[in-house]
Parts: sequence; C-alpha cells; structure tokens
Amino acid sequence: MKRVVITGAGTVNALGQDVPQTLAALREGRSGIGPLEFRDAERLSIQIGAQVKGWQPEVHFDRQQLGFLDRFAQFALVAARQAVAQSGLDFAGGLGDRSGVVLGTAGGGVGTWDESYRAVYAEGKNRVHPFVVPRLMNNAAASHVSIEFGLRGPAFSVATACSSSNHAMGLGFQLVRSGAAPVMLVGGSEAMLCFGGVKAWEGLRVMTKDACRPFSANRNGMVQGEGAGVYVFEDLDHARARGADILAEVAGFHMSSDAGDIVMPSLDGAARAIAGALADAALTPEAVGYINAHGTGTAANDKTECAAIRRVFGPAAERVMVSSTKAAHGHCIGGTGAVELLACLMALNEGVIAPTLNYQEPDPECDLDVVPNTARTARVEAVLSNAFAFGGMNAVLALKKV
Repeated sequence: MKRVVITGAGTVNALGQDVPQTLAALREGRSGIGPLEFRDAERLSIQIGAQVKGWQPEVHFDRQQLGFLDRFAQFALVAARQAVAQSGLDFAGGLGDRSGVVLGTAGGGVGTWDESYRAVYAEGKNRVHPFVVPRLMNNAAASHVSIEFGLRGPAFSVATACSSSNHAMGLGFQLVRSGAAPVMLVGGSEAMLCFGGVKAWEGLRVMTKDACRPFSANRNGMVQGEGAGVYVFEDLDHARARGADILAEVAGFHMSSDAGDIVMPSLDGAARAIAGALADAALTPEAVGYINAHGTGTAANDKTECAAIRRVFGPAAERVMVSSTKAAHGHCIGGTGAVELLACLMALNEGVIAPTLNYQEPDPECDLDVVPNTARTARVEAVLSNAFAFGGMNAVLALKKV
C-alpha cells in the first residue's frame, strides 16, 4: 500500500479566491456571508449567502472557453490551476497517462439550468445555448480539469449531496494508495447561488434568515455558500523523488450509509464513519487534536454530530477541538468538504485552529470544545474532516503530519 500526501491546494470561495486569502480570513475570524446579489434575489425569503463576490471569469478564460463553462466548473478549474502550480507537477512525459481527477458536486451546472429554464418558460424563447448539456452535466468540472492538464487516467465525478467532496477525495486517496494512479487531482465544486437554486433550498426550511450559528443553542439553520477546493494527492515516494513540498499525509478514509431517513442524520452512521476513518489511519482518538465538523448550524445535525464524536472518542472527546467553518464560508453543499480541508491543513501546518463563528449560547447537547468565535493556537499532529449528507451518506478523512 502506498502512502499518500498532499502537495498542492487551490480554492475559490466567499472568503477568498485563493488559499492565502482564505486562510487569512479563517485566522482572523472573518465571514464571507452577506446579502445575495443576483437576478430576482429580492423575491426570495432567504436574503443571505456566502457568494464569491467580484468574480471575473474573463480574467481566467477566453470567450470560447466560457461558452462551455458553468460557474461551478470555472471555480474548479481555477482551483485546480492553483493546486497544480503549487505542486510543481508537469504531467507531460507519461505522468498524465496514469494520473486522474475525481471531483464532487451535488448540483453540477445549476446556474445553467436556471438560465435555460428562465429563457424557455419565463421569456418564451424556443432555443437555448447550444452547449447547455456539456455546461450543466455533473462531470463537466472533472472533464475540463482532465482536458486542461492531460490527465488520461481515472476521471469521474461523485454526487453524494453534502459529502460529495469528501467522497471524491477519499476515492482519489484510495486510487493513489492502491497504486492505480501516482497522482490524483481531487476535491469538489458547487455554484447553486441563483434564484432557482436558493428557492429550491428554501422549501426544505433548513436555512436561516440571519446568521449561521453552529453548535450554539440559538442556532436556526444553515447559510448556503458556493466555491471549490482542489488538491493534489500524490504517492509519497513520487513526491519525495522530485523534492516536492508536502502539506500533509492523507492517513485514512471511511464512508458509511445510514440506510435510514432521507434527510434526518443518524448518530450510528456518523459514528461508524468517524470510527472507520480512525481505524483506517491507525489513529487512536487521543492522537487527534482537531476535528473540522460538518456543523451546519441546524438543530438536528449539530447535536447528532456531537453525540457521534462522543460515542467514538469517549473520554478523549473532552480535549479534542471541534469547529465548524461554515459560519465563515457558508455551506458549499457538494464543494463544502473540499473548502473545509483548508482548515485542516492550517491546523497541521500553522498550528492555528479555525473558530466556530457566531457562537452565542452553550447547548448541553453540543458540549464539546467548539473553539468559539476566535482562532486558537495549538499544536496538533492529526485531524479529521467530517461530512454527512442528505441520503444518509457519510465520509470522513483523516490527515496527519508527515
């Protein structure tokens, strides 16, 4: 079995359009949540979200490219470029034949769907853009990344709602660990912040109108965000042979299914995913210093996740730091786990623990150390990243210092 490391990271999200900007915001406790700005936003009951403001696609792509790229694919491509640039990899000379890409998304080209439906139903047009299908398909981002970098190995997309990115990263990890590919670009992307996208989520009644407050007793829902995170997962021997800078080791991964309710979380399913990731990484609960929680800010999710952590960690739950960064960058749905992994890398490499913003009132059912409101300095050797999705699909990653 190969050891797998991270040698590059890239992101576009509401906190910043690259990794340094995003980490600075997390350290400083800044939030990217604000008023929604798009066509017909005033018709929505929910008026806030974590939008990528000031996005200029023409800076990154020419006119011909943009004809094929929905916003979610644009985010993924730019994040992938950043990750590959940091890694220093060149996929020429045969490396591209064996390397690949796995990206997660829940909705794919939601913006393209929204624009096309508006054109046909609201505006009475009889034709839509000729590239609607390649723009909206869930595999669009993964396909464009594979084309740009000449990745001719395993290339596909994963759609498991809010755990899509963690599933994609976990599967990429397994491909490298097994020897099936020396390098995989992994992560996820989402861009649901349009009228139709937010209107659909309003129907679920899980979104707050004022602020996301994970683990706080007065929490009243999630805030939707958008963005992407992409990473270079690489065989450790391959990385060392070329003198690459290593950000962290991907030590373990586990996924589970609740096989229960389509929307309500399961303590058992979450606990099995957490325990499985620890076992796969050969880590004890005492070895883990930080958990980036799924922490959506909904009543059911937060208390269920805390109970699952307590079940698995036992007495070690009293000392592990647990924070949710969704109050900063929003819930990026299928892209959220990929954005959140940056907080895990920051904890390992900088010894800075991203805070849980907007925490106001202790909840006895969420009585863990949730790093309230202010970032903390602490030395950690291993971390977990949790993702639990509608449909009962759970995915947890374990990272550690090399």
